Amino acid sequence: MFKKFKLNRLLFFVPLVTLMFCFNAPQNDEEKMQTIMISVKNTLSYLHYSPKPINDAYSADVYDKYLEMIDPGKRFFLQSEVDEFSKHKTKLDDYLNKGDLTFYKLTVDKLYDRTAEIEKIAQDILSKPIDFQEKDEIILEPKLKQFSKSQEELRNEWKRYIKYNILQEIETLNAKEQTQKEKKDSVTKFKLKDTIKLEILTPQQKQLKATEEVKDLMTSMFKRFQKRKKMDWFSVYMNAYTEVFDPHTNYFSPQDKEDFDVNFKGKVIGIGATIQESKGKIKIGTLVVGAPAWKSKQVNEGDEILKVKSKKNEEAINVTGMLVDEAVRFIRGEKGTEVSLTLKKKDGSIKEVKLIREEVAIEDTFARSIIVNAKNGKKYGFINLPSFNADFEDANGRNASTDIKAELIKLKAQNVEGIILDLRNNGGGSLTEVVDIMGLFMNSGPVVQVKDGNGKVQVMKNKQSTPIWTGPLVIMQNELSASASEILAGAMKDYGRAVIVGSPNSFGKGTVQTFVELNRFLNSNDDFGALKLTIQKFYRINGKSTQLKGVEADIPMKDLYGFEEIGERFDNFALPWDQVNSTNFTALDNTKNSGLAKKSELRLAQNKNYQLLLESAQWREKLNKEEKVSLNITEFESLMKARKAQIEKFKPLIKYNNGLNFSLHPDELKRGKTDEVFAKKSENWMKNLKRDLYLQETVNIISELK
Repeated sequence: MFKKFKLNRLLFFVPLVTLMFCFNAPQNDEEKMQTIMISVKNTLSYLHYSPKPINDAYSADVYDKYLEMIDPGKRFFLQSEVDEFSKHKTKLDDYLNKGDLTFYKLTVDKLYDRTAEIEKIAQDILSKPIDFQEKDEIILEPKLKQFSKSQEELRNEWKRYIKYNILQEIETLNAKEQTQKEKKDSVTKFKLKDTIKLEILTPQQKQLKATEEVKDLMTSMFKRFQKRKKMDWFSVYMNAYTEVFDPHTNYFSPQDKEDFDVNFKGKVIGIGATIQESKGKIKIGTLVVGAPAWKSKQVNEGDEILKVKSKKNEEAINVTGMLVDEAVRFIRGEKGTEVSLTLKKKDGSIKEVKLIREEVAIEDTFARSIIVNAKNGKKYGFINLPSFNADFEDANGRNASTDIKAELIKLKAQNVEGIILDLRNNGGGSLTEVVDIMGLFMNSGPVVQVKDGNGKVQVMKNKQSTPIWTGPLVIMQNELSASASEILAGAMKDYGRAVIVGSPNSFGKGTVQTFVELNRFLNSNDDFGALKLTIQKFYRINGKSTQLKGVEADIPMKDLYGFEEIGERFDNFALPWDQVNSTNFTALDNTKNSGLAKKSELRLAQNKNYQLLLESAQWREKLNKEEKVSLNITEFESLMKARKAQIEKFKPLIKYNNGLNFSLHPDELKRGKTDEVFAKKSENWMKNLKRDLYLQETVNIISELK
């Protein structure tokens, strides 16, 4: 959940904060880091919803969190180095108070040194023959591992890691070979024209090819590491401090904040092309139809970007070998400005292309609907809402509520008899959008309660008296439905306005965040980044928090995530569950639909595909918890063979078809005739919807609503 606040509103509660936040302008990166540390500490202490004491216990938690973040697989540091680090375990609170970089510099300098050594170790291992017959195993679960006690142990750990990756690559080659064999057999069987190139490699050839692939992967990994700046690692360090407060309080560097804003708004100023990195080269990916790159007819997918001239009067910058996010920042700019790209085309020719930056919408961010033609002959509207997006800075920008409204109007025009709102995988967004969306489905009334750190509770109300849709409504959720999704689902459930189907419980994030720009507190024009800060908790209109517990489905259906540890309740630093008083609201009479859950349960019990899916989910979770794997090639191949046999059992799920038919809106059909990318996306979307077992059952449920 994200909420836009004016700074003066925040400071209304802490009038003395500004006196404590004033600093002189830093002269270098080190001073900048020190300033950020103190500013973050003050912001946490004075503005966080539930501030923690900055003491030795807090320091110990930060230490453990940070070590886990910078060396999660325990493959870089030696035990002797960790012993040296541990001397600072109860001092990190003091370092935060003073802006002391002692521990940060110690760990990061050691990490750079260690990485340089490990790169040489990896190169040496890969330059020599690797014995795949020896008995050995790799520990996959970090909690079961110890840091290496010597250089020899560290080398052996990386040897195991490299060998594991090679074995996985061999398995990938085997799988590709098998797929090609099956295709060729099919061509022969049906006497079709054979255009399939089938290359059968010997086991030795596969080992060599897989080894070369892992060499490339390792080279790329170490290059990316070398390009990471110390400020990037500083962000990691600061997030160890913030996330021990709660998992949703995070430090954002200026670049990270920019990326967040792009995703939240669903739009970016640029050329309309994805930028990718491949073996150290920066390349053009998918083009957005109608965007500058596409309109130019001079930019193609796969073109290598050699140089970028961000402004007319500036020198072109060589981006070869850059990190993707760095290159992207040179390509982005202000609307209406020119950017020049020097491209190496697939034929080897070099071409300079000048483009005018435009606002490009990220379509996958926005709501989209389709008509479901059920087996009973009735039509239902299906709306997918990926996020509760909002553009706080542009009055004409796209918001989730206005998009949903537009989709509802289109669906009503097609005379649908019910609406299915899909909030699966929706991680939240704007609080105000939830309130506005509520007004599209019911009359005015309370939607959510919000409590600040002082205990003050505010009730946010839907003020609309003319809803767009008053007919049957079903909301789909899963374990990844979080924050704003949970507010909407919870309010709909409390009112009895909608039936909630899907995972037994949603994610369980019941907190509200806002961004606090750190440079606003500082006497400097420099950008110090921002703190995404938990400032409130929200509660359903019945007084219950969604924190930890989430929203309980009216009609539960377990899915692929149902056996995994997903949700707020699995985070050690999550804020606790609690409740406030209920608001005054009148629930609708929903007793007429009381038998829906039992009917669904009986259908699912008899649904062989659903039962197979649950078995698949349990099996996959068992794989995820696998602690050790043999690195003997014979034993590894035997393990893979057993897995393939199990996968064969689950193949019907891949070919599953729910029997539903889908119709695009007339305007989308028209768009698809000229927009090839949109047409292809629509086609893929409908294919995925046809494979959606949960949508089939949801249609069954909505068809029974009274």
